[in-house]
Amino acid sequence: MPAPETSPAHGRTRLLARRWWRRHVLAHRRGLAACCVGVAALATLRTVSPASPPGVETWVASRDLPAGTSLVAGDVVRATYAPEDVPDGIVDAPEGAQLASPLRRGEPVTDARVLGPDLAAGYPGRAAVPVRVPDPAAVGLLRVGDAVDVLSADPSTGAASTVARDAPVVALPTEPGGVTGQATTGRLVVLALLPEEVQGVTVAAVQQYLTVVWSR
Repeated sequence: MPAPETSPAHGRTRLLARRWWRRHVLAHRRGLAACCVGVAALATLRTVSPASPPGVETWVASRDLPAGTSLVAGDVVRATYAPEDVPDGIVDAPEGAQLASPLRRGEPVTDARVLGPDLAAGYPGRAAVPVRVPDPAAVGLLRVGDAVDVLSADPSTGAASTVARDAPVVALPTEPGGVTGQATTGRLVVLALLPEEVQGVTVAAVQQYLTVVWSR
């Protein structure tokens, strides 16, 4: 059976197609080959590279929480952090703990944020000591991080002495409804005291009138 004849127009189309192929594809074959090699190398790296380490779940505040909050279930939620981003001192079971300072929404709950012996961890050589100051208005002016001098006044003689200097304020606990008993009112301040100051401040808090002044 004889082969079908090819029309001149069809022949010109095939010729133009060959020229386009040579000009646009064959001229860039090296670049195309390099791209293919790169894609293959990337696929190989993804196959052999180690998997990312699993995230670490920690407790964070579900909303802004003021100092003195006693944490309950709705106050904290679980959040996942990369292992290298997990803060030190994470509290594993924060429910029931009382905040020593405000906590922002999404901020992890650490031992530096709750009342306890670890409050003085940032102040080597000092101890966290709760001190009741009779004037709650004066305590209301304080902020965590302030450094104060503690003065003791003797109501019978009017004499005053300094029983602690440059003591950092590490917590300002909130006491619901206030505290009243044996004619004693006021608010607690947790101070980071030097060992030699602890006894003098403790005795003065029972026997005399305490106040605080800003040292810086």
